[in-house]
Amino acid sequence: MLSKRVIACLDVRDGHLAKSVKFVNTQNIGDPVEKAHEYYLDGLDELVFYDITASSEKRNIMLDVVESVASQVFIPLSVGGGVRSVSDATDLRLAGAEKINVNSAAVKRPELIDECSSAIGNQNVVLSMDIQKVAKSNEIPSGYEIVINGGRSPMGLDALAWALEGEKRGAGELVINSIDADGTKDGYEIELTAMIAQAVRVPVIASGGAGLPEHLYEVLTKGHADAALVASMVHYGDYKVSELKGYLHDQRLKIRMSW
Repeated sequence: MLSKRVIACLDVRDGHLAKSVKFVNTQNIGDPVEKAHEYYLDGLDELVFYDITASSEKRNIMLDVVESVASQVFIPLSVGGGVRSVSDATDLRLAGAEKINVNSAAVKRPELIDECSSAIGNQNVVLSMDIQKVAKSNEIPSGYEIVINGGRSPMGLDALAWALEGEKRGAGELVINSIDADGTKDGYEIELTAMIAQAVRVPVIASGGAGLPEHLYEVLTKGHADAALVASMVHYGDYKVSELKGYLHDQRLKIRMSW
């Protein structure tokens, strides 16, 4: 069995670390480069960097900030926000990203997943999915809908169907980000995560809602996630990465420990 991973997410806006609740009321909370280095030294498994306004502002990701973050960490770095082409993906790889996250542009043009997978390998292509709970319908039978452009644009696309298509097109990993749980610290959306994790064969990263160590354990077990993404609980100093990994290790989960 592969080790479960703890991943920190840096949402970056205008070069600053930012945090929102349910994708609204976004506040600048610090320096992403400093936080990246701090988490790396504390035993983080992987880092995710999102330029959260690149898609909605129809611009390319800030490569200088990516390069600065990459220079401070020596763990896998996954970067997303505004990736619309193989050229964008290549630029990010040259800036220091190991994995490329596609989201809004892939929903608009699914062939982007195939193209990136062919160009840089499916193990380096991550499909990030922003999802909100809705009433079940013929159009959205799972009751979970894909939303793009930083939570601004509901797409009438079923989340489970999109996850399966993304896997088929070559995404090597999926990020399941619950808009309803985002920033609440009330726990991950277990039903959503488990539904997708049990339907696909690629690793699933649970995102949105972590507030307590128990939340990570729950989503990694009941939610069948391969990795748990954290943000608020470490950004605001409630917990250290090493504390979270120590707790999971004590619960007898297979975790990479630095000691």
